[in-house]
Amino acid sequence: MAYKNQEEFIEALEKAGELVRISAYVDPKLEIAEITDRISKSGGGGKALLFENTGYDFPVLMNAYGSEKRMCMALGVKRLDDIAADIEALFKMLTKPKESILDKLNMLPKLSQFASWMPKVKQGRGECQEIVWKNPDITKLPVITCWPKDGGPFLTLPIIHTKDPNTGIRNVGMYRMQVFGPQLTAMHWHKHKVSAKHFSEYKKLNKRMPVAVALGGDPVYAYSATAPLPENVDEYMLAGFLRRKKVELVKCITQPDLEVPADADFIIEGYIEPDEELIWEGPFGDHTGYYSLPDWYPRFHITGITHRKNPVYPATIVGIPPQEDAWLGKATERIFLAPIKMTMVPEILDMEMPVEGVFHNLVIAKIKKDYAGQGQKVMYAMWGAGQMMFNKILVLTDENADIRNYEQLARYVFSNLSVATDVIFSSGPMDVLDHSCSKLGFGGKMCIDGTRKFDEEKDDSISYASENSFGRIDKKILEKFLEVKNINATLLQKNIPCLILSVEKNRKGHIRNLHEQICNSIEEIASIKMIMYVEHTVDPNDLPVALWRFCNNLDPKRDHMLIEFSNTKDSNKKSACLGLDGTRKTKELDDFFRDWPNIIVADRKTIESVDAKWDSLQLGSFIPSPSLKFRDQMYGEEAVVG
Repeated sequence: MAYKNQEEFIEALEKAGELVRISAYVDPKLEIAEITDRISKSGGGGKALLFENTGYDFPVLMNAYGSEKRMCMALGVKRLDDIAADIEALFKMLTKPKESILDKLNMLPKLSQFASWMPKVKQGRGECQEIVWKNPDITKLPVITCWPKDGGPFLTLPIIHTKDPNTGIRNVGMYRMQVFGPQLTAMHWHKHKVSAKHFSEYKKLNKRMPVAVALGGDPVYAYSATAPLPENVDEYMLAGFLRRKKVELVKCITQPDLEVPADADFIIEGYIEPDEELIWEGPFGDHTGYYSLPDWYPRFHITGITHRKNPVYPATIVGIPPQEDAWLGKATERIFLAPIKMTMVPEILDMEMPVEGVFHNLVIAKIKKDYAGQGQKVMYAMWGAGQMMFNKILVLTDENADIRNYEQLARYVFSNLSVATDVIFSSGPMDVLDHSCSKLGFGGKMCIDGTRKFDEEKDDSISYASENSFGRIDKKILEKFLEVKNINATLLQKNIPCLILSVEKNRKGHIRNLHEQICNSIEEIASIKMIMYVEHTVDPNDLPVALWRFCNNLDPKRDHMLIEFSNTKDSNKKSACLGLDGTRKTKELDDFFRDWPNIIVADRKTIESVDAKWDSLQLGSFIPSPSLKFRDQMYGEEAVVG
C-alpha cells in the first residue's frame, strides 16, 4: 500500500500499538541514540519512538523499521516473502516465451502496470515545499549525535538524489552526512556507489554537481534508497512497485535539474564543487558495531531547505547488533532472493543473513544440489552478484537443512564437511568498512561447502575420530595453554565438532603457533574439524556476541590455519583441523599496518543521564544500557584502538 506521507505511516504505527510518544525532553546529542539502543535490543525490536520534545521545532522519529511487523507495514505487506513471490511471478511472466498472439495480448495489462509504477514529475510545488527557508540552516534540524566518539551530528536516513551528467539518469542512495555548519555537510559515498561515479563524471566535465536530500515521506523511499539495485534502474520504480502506486516528484527550487518526492517531510538542496578540497569526515559508529574511521569526503554546500507543514525528522542509529538496520537487511534478503534465483543462481532455494554477520560478513545459502562441484559454481555466481561481491563468509547447504534453525544447520553442515577440501578461500572486493582487511576494500573470502557430497567430491585420505572421544577437551586445553582464557565446548555436546577459544595474544604468530600445538598435543582434536579464536575479552559462550566479533575481525584467507596430522585410530589416514583467527590484529603482533577501530559503546555520562530520566519517558520497566555488557571488551575510550 502507499502511504500519503510519513505522518500517515506514524498514525498507522500508533493505531497498531507499534509507536510510543515521548513527551519528556530528550537531547538529540547521544540521549536519543542511547534510549533507542535500549529499546531496539529489548526483544523483537521494541517499539518505534517519537521524541516530541527535543529542544528543536521538530520531533524525531526513531526505530520506525525496527521489527518485522513494522518493516512489513512500511512495505505494505503481511510477510516479507510476499514481495519475493510477487517479483518471482513477474520475472516468470516476462521471461516466458510468447508463442501466440493471445500470449502477447495477455502481456498488455502487465505493461500497463509497469507504467503505473514509473515515477512522475508533476507541475508546481509539492507538499515538501509548503515552507521555504529564506536562510537555510541545517543546524536548526534535530540532527542526532549517535555515539560518544562520532565526529559530530550525522543525518542517518538521508535519501540522496543525483544524476549522471551525461545521461541524466537518476540515482537515489543513502549515505550518511556529517554536519559541519549551517550550510555545510560532508557527503559520505564510497567509491563503488553510483553517486560517487556521478561525481567522478562531473569532475571530468569540471561542472558543479547538484545534489538533493529528502527526509521522510512514504517509508518505502528510505528502503528503496538502500536497495542493491543494478545501476541505471530507478529506485523510484522499485518504490512504485512496492507501494503499487507511482511516486510523484517535484522539481527542486534552488537545484531545478533534480526532482524529489512531493510528499517528503524535508528537502535539503545544494551542490558539490568538482575541484574543491575534501573535508575530513568521521569517525562514525557504524553498522558493523565498530567505528568507521575518519577519511576525506566531498563537501556538500546547502542552497535551500524546504519542508511540509508539521514535519517529523526521521533518523536511525546503527551499532552493535541487533539494531533497526537488521530489518532493512532482512527485507533486502527476501526481496532480492527472487532476482538472484531467476537470473544467476537458479538452484538457490533460500538465503539467510544472520544479524551477527552484519549484512555482508556472513551469508547462508540453501541450494538444490544435483551434481558434483555445484557448490563452487554457486559460490562464484554469488560473489559476482552485485553487492554480494562484499560477502566474506558464505555457508552453503542443500535442501535437507533448515537454514533458520542454526543448531540443526551447523550439525548438518559439519556432518558433510571435510575442512581440508570443502572450505574454499579466495580474495576480492570487500566493504570499505571491513577493518580486518590488510588493504582498504580488498581482502579474503571463505566458502564453507556444507552440501552433501557426491563420490567425486570425497577425499578418503581424511577421516575424523568418533565424536564420543571428545572427553574433557576444554579442561585439557585450559590446563596446558594458559593464554586460553575461556572455551566454548558446548557445541560438541550437540554433535557439532567445533570449539570457540578466547585467547590473550602476547607474541608474533601466537594464534597460528597455538593452533599447531593444540592439534599436535591434544588427542581429542582428531574429532574436531574447526577451532575459532576470539579476543580474551570476549565470552565464547555468548554465541551471538562471539560470532559478531569473530566475523568482523577475520580475514579468512590471511587468518586461516589448516593443520593435518596423523589419525590415531587409522595410521593410513590423516585428520585435519581448521583454525580461524578472529582476534584483533596489530602492527606489533600481526604485521597489520591499518588503524583498528574500537567497538561502539555509550559513555557513562549518557547512560547515567538516561537512567535518571527513565521514569519520565513512560517506556515501561527499566531497561539497563546494552553498552554495559560491552565495556570490558573495549581497548581504551577512543574510536581508534591504541
